[in-house]
Amino acid sequence: MIAETSTPRAAARVSSGWIARVPQAAEKLASAVAIGLIAVASAITTLEQQAADRDQLASAGKPVDRNPIESVSGETLVAGYVGVPYTYPSDLRLEDPAKKSDFTLKRVSWDGKPFKHPLYYGVRVARWAPGNRTGVMVDFLHSKAISRPGETLAIEGTIDGKPAPKSARVEELFRTLEFSHGHNMVMLTGLFRLGALAPSVSPYIGAGFGVALPHTEVKRHSEADRTYEYQYAGPVAQGLLGLELRLPGSSVFVEYKFTFADYRVPMTWRDGHLLVTDVWRQMQEWWAGTMPPAGHASTRLVSHNFIVGAGARIGR
Repeated sequence: MIAETSTPRAAARVSSGWIARVPQAAEKLASAVAIGLIAVASAITTLEQQAADRDQLASAGKPVDRNPIESVSGETLVAGYVGVPYTYPSDLRLEDPAKKSDFTLKRVSWDGKPFKHPLYYGVRVARWAPGNRTGVMVDFLHSKAISRPGETLAIEGTIDGKPAPKSARVEELFRTLEFSHGHNMVMLTGLFRLGALAPSVSPYIGAGFGVALPHTEVKRHSEADRTYEYQYAGPVAQGLLGLELRLPGSSVFVEYKFTFADYRVPMTWRDGHLLVTDVWRQMQEWWAGTMPPAGHASTRLVSHNFIVGAGARIGR
């Protein structure tokens, strides 16, 4: 049975419970972001000074050493990475006209569980233009977003034609509510090297956009079937800053990335099989104007990601 929280004391318990659940990791993430921004600002200042020194030497007719990274005629990096995400709580809206349901769960917490199967990972291919200052990258990121079954959340709207209770636990409404195979994003990203902190160490920044292709796993208690398939969910974007250490024929890197994904997924009551076939079927149904039997679920996943990776460099 769905529990209501109608008294001020109960509402206070919900509020204090949410505050207690805010992960301490968020403070660490904020500190790490601040340190990263300071490091980038310091690197830019150093690079500007180095450029001024080179200009002064050149104007005096003295030889100027070229940056060994910039002297490369262009190369391709093929790499993989692992990492840790933190996704902000977000509202989740479920619209099901057939059952006269349109309700919003407020501030759903999303756990990444990066070291539990399936792992948090990513793969990328980056191509640097001649001069090695600018490049473009195709980046695939596999993260996860898993709700907390025991979390009590405020609710707004209508459930099965009746006013929704003021609050309920996630597990009272959903048997499953997650994107765990996973919160997938494919992004085309532009890259820019800020210069070199040392002969083999270079900071870089990037920004890009793409699509979300999650494995949606949703099942309500009031339904016999579930939605369990890969889907196109909406647009995504990312911004990143990183530091690359170049070794002979390879590179290792650490990176912070900020990702934004706007989800609207169809509730199909269907088990899928492969990403390509699932998304192709979804596109066919969209083109034909076929509405999903259980409506749509919508949310917005905004995440901090800290990653470490390695890869091989190809070409000169």
